[in-house]
Amino acid sequence: MPVDAAPQSGMDTTAAGGTPVARMVEDIVGCKWSLAVLGTVRGGVVRPGAIEHAIVGLSKKVMNERLAKLVRYGILSKTSWPERPPRVEYALTPFGARFCTLLDGIDTLQREMATAGDLRPRPPPPTATCAAASPPTPRATRGSGRRPRKGAS
Repeated sequence: MPVDAAPQSGMDTTAAGGTPVARMVEDIVGCKWSLAVLGTVRGGVVRPGAIEHAIVGLSKKVMNERLAKLVRYGILSKTSWPERPPRVEYALTPFGARFCTLLDGIDTLQREMATAGDLRPRPPPPTATCAAASPPTPRATRGSGRRPRKGAS
C-alpha cells in the first residue's frame, strides 16, 4: 500500500506552507532544473532514477532538491511504497495541473513572439547627451601593474 508523503487539500492563492502563487512562479520559472524536472514528470517519467537519466546534466542532489521543492509547493505529490528496494513515484497534483497552465501560457507567449517577431516594447533610443558622451579612456599602462616584492630592488 502506498504512503503519500504530501497529502493535498484545496488551495486558493497560496500553496502548501502558505507560499503565494506569484512567489512560486518566480522561484520555478527562474530555475531551469525545476522546469526541466516538472516537464519530465508531466511527460510521464515518474521515478527518480528515470528522471535523473532523462535530464542531461542533472545531478542526483539537485534533482532531489527540486523534487522536494515541487512537493513542498504542492505541485507534485510523492508516493513511497514500503518495499525493498524502495519505490518512489512523483505525480502532478490537481493544483500542479492548474499551476502548469501558467507555464503553458508562458510557453505559448514565447512561441507567438518567435513566429510574429519580437513583440516586446523596445527601450527608447539613447538621448543625444548619452550618445555624445566620450568613450571610456584606456587605462595607462605603466609596468606590469604589480607591486615589487619586499626586499627586491
